[in-house]
This record gives sequence, structure tokens and C-alpha cells, in this order.
Amino acid sequence: MPPLILVADHDPSQRQQLAESIRGFGYEVETTEATSQALIRLQRNDAPQISLIVLDLTMPTTEKITLKKILALTHLTPVIVATPHGQLDAVISATDAGAHDFLVKPVAAERLLVSIKNALAQHALTREFQRLYCYQKNALRFQDLVSCSENMARALRLAERAASSTIPVMIEGETGVGKEQIARAIHNASDRKSKAFVSLNCATLPEEMIETRLFGREKDPENHKVDKHTGKLIEASNSTLYLEEIGKLSLNLQLKLLRVLQEGDVEPIGARRPTRVDIRLICSTQSNIIDLVKSGRFREDLFYRLNVFPITLAPLRARQKEIPDLARKFMFKFSAEEGCKVNRISDHALSLLMKYEWPGNIRQLENAIYRAVILAENEELDVAEFPQIAARVEEFEIEIPPAPIIKLEPAEEKEFTPVEIRDPNVLPLIGANGEIRNLADIEENTIRFALYHYRGQMSEIARRLGIGRSTLYRKLKDYGIDEPSEDIFTPGNSLVA
Repeated sequence: MPPLILVADHDPSQRQQLAESIRGFGYEVETTEATSQALIRLQRNDAPQISLIVLDLTMPTTEKITLKKILALTHLTPVIVATPHGQLDAVISATDAGAHDFLVKPVAAERLLVSIKNALAQHALTREFQRLYCYQKNALRFQDLVSCSENMARALRLAERAASSTIPVMIEGETGVGKEQIARAIHNASDRKSKAFVSLNCATLPEEMIETRLFGREKDPENHKVDKHTGKLIEASNSTLYLEEIGKLSLNLQLKLLRVLQEGDVEPIGARRPTRVDIRLICSTQSNIIDLVKSGRFREDLFYRLNVFPITLAPLRARQKEIPDLARKFMFKFSAEEGCKVNRISDHALSLLMKYEWPGNIRQLENAIYRAVILAENEELDVAEFPQIAARVEEFEIEIPPAPIIKLEPAEEKEFTPVEIRDPNVLPLIGANGEIRNLADIEENTIRFALYHYRGQMSEIARRLGIGRSTLYRKLKDYGIDEPSEDIFTPGNSLVA
């Protein structure tokens, strides 16, 4: 959905002219004839969110008080003021109060378009910096999350209600839909926000290690190699504990967690006495917990303890309205982080992104935007910056450049004994010709294997390979390796050539 712009002008002809010009630019428009009406519209929660306001400064005296209220109310929404030539004092007062820009009537269409684009771009960049600052300070808020679809708006309303209590919350949704961000926002809107947000992924570690991480371990006096470890349940006392992929916990650990919730005591491994804790528990899963209960893989009594306040996050394909805002948010974020000059996404590219299914949801979109920003040669991202996406969407088929051909001198033929590599996790150093394989070939196979082994998690792959994410994306491009889709991560498939 295009940004919605509100025009408030007491002059009918000027109001109509501005509205027609803005519609011609491709934006949605609403109009009012007075700032008092604009104030009422801005305070409505049941209407689409206003992205930008164009305000007339030549209002009656009674309206000027309302103008100040609007500028105070819209500190998070850019405001452009319009005034006849010669009213310099009014312009200075408005800009001092928070107006982004001013226009002199009659407004030229070109000047209006430039002002709107600049205001929206600067506002998006400011919000992204605020969001990143809040995230780094563990202060992510509900207003920092994109929620222009009804599915997401409903989920956020539930999450805000959950934040005002201490009852357990269960967040369900596919991988990459933003479950942890919702959990962080709930914590930061609660009475426990002054304490650190503690999290643990239950799917990434073996049972023995999960037990130590979750419940803790006392130092073994007879085994000096076993040190004391404070468990997440104790670490999160008087705060919030977020357990990701709760459905992956073994039945044994489910029983131990149930006892903690029932009794409020944690007994670390090897401890002589339990430790009293007070935690707010938020869990998430991409599995249907009810199905796990029916199949006997999840305890029914624990399910009822955890599923007090369920929140379901829809996949990105069901929230297409959010894709443009999310894409712009990621673009500004990565452009600022990487020092790139990219500052906009073409309408054609946004149309492509909205037609793709996004099996990896928001995380996949984020990776796609990051790759595009890193490899872009211009200030605008277009369809050409998303070749892997365009190849999977009808009407957007473009030619993906082939992988570069590495010219190698033919090796002298020698007799050799083939070496059979039985372990699929071992990459061979000897080629079919009996000679050591070249480094580029080994590096390509290593990257392909890492893509499969870490299921396309680009940040994790870059960290494990000891390179930056931007370097990883450049190597993918050099070797002609497509970013894997979700269906490649199934038994029997392999990315290693």
C-alpha cells in the first residue's frame, strides 16, 4: 500500500490541486479543510496510519492553536507546511515547532514531489536509527515494529495486552516471522523492562547442554573440569525468559520446567538446595504444539501452563502490505551500517518483492535486501538487484549472469589411486585427477556446504567461516551460488557439488 498523505488546507482550490498532484505521484490522499479536523483524524485508531501531513499555515486564529497541537502530536510523522509568499515568521515558527519542510503557494508539482520524497526518506531513516538504538539498548518497542497489515496489528494488540500482566505467553509462527521481536517488545512494555531480557534457543543444543544452560550446574568438587554455570532460569529471575522453539525440549526437561513453574524453585545440576526464582516466561514455536501434545512429544500439563496467552504471527506471504515498509526499513539500516549510497527502492522492485512467496519470511527478505544493498551500483534498488527472486516470480524473469569460469591449466596426466570419502561431512582435497584441488574450488564447496549445514542462516554462516556478511554475499555472486530456498533443506538434498 502506498504511503497515505493527509492534506489540510482551508482553500478548496488549493486543497484539490495538492490532492490531485499527490495522487499523480502514486500516493494515497485524504483531505480536510481545517487543522481541527486533521487533529481528529490523527487521533483515530481505527483508520489507516498517516505517513505524512501537508498543512496550510494561513488558518484562522482559532485554528493556529490546533496547528501547534498537531505539530506536538505528530513528532513521529513528518509535517510539511504550505504558506503564501512573505510569511517568513510563520514558517520559522512552524519549523522550530517540528515541521520538516515548507512550501510557498502556489506550489509547483516538482517542488512538492521532492519535498514529499525527502520527508518520507528522512523519516524512515530516523525511525530505523531509533529502532536500532532501542534494539541495542534492549528497548525495542511496539511502535518500532511494522504493523500495517490487519494480521500483524491484531497480534500487536494482543501482545500489548500481554505486556500488562505476568502470565506466560506462547508465540506461534513460521521461522523468520519475528517472534523474538514480539517477545522483546512485550518485555520492554512490562514492569520488568529495567532487567535484562534473557533468551535461550532450545533447538540448537543437545539435551545435556540445554539442561545446563536452562537450569544451571554447581561446581563438581571431585571433577575440576566441571565449573559452575548459572542457568537461564536463575539469570532471568525478576525479569523475562524467552525460550525459543520450546517444542524441541525433551520430555525429561519438560517435566523439570513444569516443576519450576509450579513451585517457583530451580534446582541446578549438583545443587544441594533449590533456588527461588520469579520469572516471566515467553515461549515460541514454529510447530503446532497441540499436534505435539496429541503425538505424545509434548506434555499436556506443561502445554496448559504455557499456552495461557497464545499469539499467532502470520507468515509474510499473508502480510504483503508490510513488505514495502519492511524493505525500506532494511534498506536504510544496511545502507547506513555498510556506508552505501542506496536510498530508495523502485516501484517495480517493490512489486516484485510483494509477489514473491517468501518461504523464509522476514529473515529471508532481510537477507535479500542486504545482498542487494551490498552489491548495488546505483542509489536505487531495482529488479536487477534481486535476480534470484525475479527468477522465481512470473512476469519478472531476468537473465541471471552465469558463474565466472575459472581458467585452469590442464594438469599432466599421472597414475593415481582413487580415495573414497565415505563421510558426507568431509570435503575432499584430492580431485578426480589425483591432484590437489585448487583453493577456489574448495572454497566454493565449503560455502555450499555451509549454506546447507546452517540452513541458509547468512549471519551464522559468515560468522562460522570467519568473514563478513558482505564478503559472503560477494563470494556467492562470484561463484554463481543462489541463496537456497526453504525447500532445499530436506533430507536427500545437498548444496555441495
